[in-house]
Amino acid sequence: MRKKKNYQIHSATIALNKRARYEYFIEEELEAGLSLQGWEVKSLRSGKANIVDSYVLLRDGKAYLFGAHFTPLNVASSHIICDPIRNRQLLLNQRELDALYGQVNREGYTIIPLSLYWKHAWCKVKIGVAKGKKEYDKRFDIQNREWQRDKERIIKHFNR
Repeated sequence: MRKKKNYQIHSATIALNKRARYEYFIEEELEAGLSLQGWEVKSLRSGKANIVDSYVLLRDGKAYLFGAHFTPLNVASSHIICDPIRNRQLLLNQRELDALYGQVNREGYTIIPLSLYWKHAWCKVKIGVAKGKKEYDKRFDIQNREWQRDKERIIKHFNR
């Protein structure tokens, strides 16, 4: 009789792009698969990924993730040349690609990655269709965040 292995549950999130919500209004969010090489999967398992300065570009009817940095491990295979900022293809169906292409070309939106995470055994990227914020929009967001923080302090003080 075989014993079941007790797997440790880790956080499914690999990398977050916190700056995206500060710089852009996120209109729509989509989940996309990611075409990876073996050494990239190993580096993602160890959490060595950065998607802060990356973006999604639509070319030749396909979507590509540009500027994402996956740091190769020291123990990775020696017969493969590891390119940390390789362009990686996003796996979307044709209907989703057509919708993204229309929004980017007609309405002036851009596509940015919001988070990189594990879903079961697959690596997924949450991408957002976004429009850039102006400076006064950013100040308004900071003002709202500070007011929420002050409001929480006031409520906590009076509930004592």
